[in-house]
Amino acid sequence: QVELVESGGGLVQAGGSLRLSCAASGPFSINAMGWYRQAPGKQRELVADITYGGSTKYADSVKGRFTISRDNAKIIVYLQMNMLKPEDTAVYHCYADTSTGVRKYGGQGTQVTVSS
Repeated sequence: QVELVESGGGLVQAGGSLRLSCAASGPFSINAMGWYRQAPGKQRELVADITYGGSTKYADSVKGRFTISRDNAKIIVYLQMNMLKPEDTAVYHCYADTSTGVRKYGGQGTQVTVSS
């Protein structure tokens, strides 16, 4: 069973920065990892994805502001969020794709609130 624990959210003013972390543990190898976000009344949005080899993808809404990275030895994925906007306010959830082809999601996620 893969477990994912997110951390690093909080309240920040527009233009500020936050860094999210998600640590994975379990008996399976992890391939791609990434982050979704869910804002009230909005559809879930894929924010960023990173493969084991370090190839990345971003939602258009965060390109140039967010950076995803990972530490394969520690099985941690990070999301550095700069120039935050009020529309970035959401609960951020991480995910990990296991070597068995299953996508596991983090638990409660971490709340990011950006004030104007």
